[in-house]
Amino acid sequence: MLISPLGESALSVSFGSIISEELNRKAIALCRELENAPFPGMIEAVPAYSSATVFFDLVTTRKALPEIPTVFDAVSERVKQAVANLDSSEAEVTRVHEVPMLVGGDSSPDLKEAAASRSLAPEAFLQIFFERTYRVFMIGFLPGFAYMGEVDELIAVPRLKSPRTNVPKGSIGIAGSQTGIYPQESPGGWQIIGRTDAELFDPTRAEPCLFRAGDEVRFVRV
Repeated sequence: MLISPLGESALSVSFGSIISEELNRKAIALCRELENAPFPGMIEAVPAYSSATVFFDLVTTRKALPEIPTVFDAVSERVKQAVANLDSSEAEVTRVHEVPMLVGGDSSPDLKEAAASRSLAPEAFLQIFFERTYRVFMIGFLPGFAYMGEVDELIAVPRLKSPRTNVPKGSIGIAGSQTGIYPQESPGGWQIIGRTDAELFDPTRAEPCLFRAGDEVRFVRV
């Protein structure tokens, strides 16, 4: 585990540098442990693939823990205590989502080329894609954008050499071993193989993001 400062009001806790379900579970568990027992001034703990970022109010934490030399030291100590308790943390609660996916025509601008690059017919490429359930490793890039994986290595295709300036909302793409859905219209370089009408981000909902880290997603062809 590596703890490093991220500006004055945050720190990063890294468990590794690879896409790993085990490390992702550890990052999510750490965030849950901190959220359940926050230290003075804590704002939020956010999991990523194999790390977590802890945000805090510098002044509030300093005033509450004046005996510790620096706020970084104080928060680092709280993180270490939380990590020591992870083995006894409650089991990860996994929600499963079924996402309807349209394929063909304008919904799948990169499907033929992506399939050909892997020496597959488009239908064979899609069949492999639909066979798996994908884990949500983290939310980032855009509000509600879920980084999911891992796709079968048979259909792992790289990002486009030249990103598009406009990817339609709901586009479903692949980039390496990852898959994801664009929750809003945006520039982007993932290879688009389908589209969904699912609303991934709605600020009026109690939980604006449809997905959260640790969820599982199944794509259903419509």
